[in-house]
Amino acid sequence: MTRSTIPVFDGHNDALLSAHPAGRGRDIVQKGEEGHFDVPRAMEGGFAGGLFAIYVPAEAKTDSFRITTTENGWEVDYANPLSFDYASSFTNASIDLLTDAIARSEGKLRLVTTVEEYEEARRAEAIAAVLHFEGAEAIDPGLESLDKYYERGLRSLGIVWSRPNAFGFGVPFKFPSSPDTGPGLTPEGIQLVKRCNELGILIDLSHLNEQGFWDVEKTSNAPLVASHSAVHALTPTARNLTDRQLDAIKASGGIVGANFSVSDIRADARDDTDTPIADLVRHISYMVERMGIEHVGFGSDFDGAHIPAAIKDASGLQRIIEALEHAGFSSAEINKIAHENWLRVLKVTWG
Repeated sequence: MTRSTIPVFDGHNDALLSAHPAGRGRDIVQKGEEGHFDVPRAMEGGFAGGLFAIYVPAEAKTDSFRITTTENGWEVDYANPLSFDYASSFTNASIDLLTDAIARSEGKLRLVTTVEEYEEARRAEAIAAVLHFEGAEAIDPGLESLDKYYERGLRSLGIVWSRPNAFGFGVPFKFPSSPDTGPGLTPEGIQLVKRCNELGILIDLSHLNEQGFWDVEKTSNAPLVASHSAVHALTPTARNLTDRQLDAIKASGGIVGANFSVSDIRADARDDTDTPIADLVRHISYMVERMGIEHVGFGSDFDGAHIPAAIKDASGLQRIIEALEHAGFSSAEINKIAHENWLRVLKVTWG
């Protein structure tokens, strides 16, 4: 990492799924050509740290994505719920994968649970990994397992992925569509939010439908966070955030990690990697204008979505920095977007 490299804190990656045998079974410690993330390529791109998601895929192949073309867009069949036992087993195996990667990284990858540990990792030029669950299927409704996962390092939790669970309802993948697609949090979901506040676990609103978003907004005493989302006014997919949601995130002192997923940043929502970085910058610029510079960060969705070919992978993060410079953002503003805003929110949330 050169001195001119701006460090990046990333709100979301799915490298652990890519490392799992159910994914690509990649070694994320060694440099490779597949996927978006491994330690060497991340370090090339200035990746200082981020939320490392554990996403639990469908139990059966028959539950895999089925995309239907509609008259003016597309939609994906709503995913089926997961069993607790399956989700728990997959989650525990994924934590073990992260532990193994850290052990084999020769100090280049560290699990962090505090901002102080993050800063120590930065001084050691190591990548700081924050353990994140993308969906709470491995959490029992009584929340006993939440405390156990906290002890294992869990510091960020997405209540849902884009499917229902015991705590709430995920937003389906659909274009064009409002994110207002169903009921909000269950009573167990409300208790989950309160317990996360007590423990200091960040609550991630990405993939949650709009009613669930407002239930969190009314319940939580922490900054509102959408780890990897984009702007509904520019690309009206169900996954993207409305202006009213952006305003609420600003009011709470929270942050949106701008999603790199091409189907959420292109105006036509096509899943086409021949998408200019300018489309991502357009979403970032809109968020900055709407919420202010303090409430915008990065949320790549590396290894979980198709991203612009011009970025390619984690080694290309500085190309986004350059695009922001060309768009007129100052060095101070870029540092806020790249990492400072995330650290502020983590410090407030974790205590």
